[in-house]
Amino acid sequence: MRGFKILITGPTGQVAAPLAKALAADNEVWGIARFSDPTARADLESAGIRCETVNLASGDFTALPSDFDYVLNLAVAKSGRWHKDLAANAESVGLLMAHCADARAFLHCSSAAVYDPPDDEPRTEDTALGDNHKSLFPTYSISKIAGEVVARTMARALGVPTIIARLNVPYGDNGGWPFYQMEMMLAGMPIPVPPGGPARYNPIHEDDVIATLPRMLDAASVPATTVNWCGDQTVSLQDWCSYIGELVGREPEFQESDQALRGGPTDVTRMHELVGGTTVDWRDGIRRMVTTFHPELVGG
Repeated sequence: MRGFKILITGPTGQVAAPLAKALAADNEVWGIARFSDPTARADLESAGIRCETVNLASGDFTALPSDFDYVLNLAVAKSGRWHKDLAANAESVGLLMAHCADARAFLHCSSAAVYDPPDDEPRTEDTALGDNHKSLFPTYSISKIAGEVVARTMARALGVPTIIARLNVPYGDNGGWPFYQMEMMLAGMPIPVPPGGPARYNPIHEDDVIATLPRMLDAASVPATTVNWCGDQTVSLQDWCSYIGELVGREPEFQESDQALRGGPTDVTRMHELVGGTTVDWRDGIRRMVTTFHPELVGG
């Protein structure tokens, strides 16, 4: 992608930050957030990203231009307060799409947390939805589902080509869920796991997020397209934590809990049809992540 004007929401986030920096090399990239951390803002600006302070929950985009080629909605709120999280994760989607109604494509980043089938088979895009993350984040799954509905509605109402991409455990040199589990291991804390068998997911490395983005945008349509955004490999939480333990010299302690999230493997069939597969092997990606944060431990 070269020469485009791109708006990214939540550019200080774990997924959005490396994506914004990669795009800024060859495009005019704008980032909007509250920017409560001036260091994070300065880091983005040093990469050539134009940062504007906007509170998504307020829905006021009047200070922004509207002539963006592409809009990437990667912001997320997990405050646990229903009014705030519905405003930030759902209402703001429609207001932003209305503001940027002439965009070539709108990418709404959702999550595999919207799935809640009764079994542990890989979730297709047509699998049952539900309140999957209620035990940890009481507003998250429902507000993400609401955000998808708003995106689909506005795509039809405004004619904005839209793609809804459901991420499944994004991680990389900027962190992610495996990073927090690594830090728990190093602190001697047990890692919660659901009762029963291994909790399986399809983690996706930030390099693959960046690499698949152009074709994701090409797949945007009216009505909106919905697709899983995930790694090709299905890996259990127990396996990646055990591998992290090998790298840092710690044995993970797993603790069964009814409050732990169930596994959430996702089907890659539609993603392969629309954007192709992923290339970063999960072991290589995990090793890179661990080396980034704890080079002194890897191989020790």
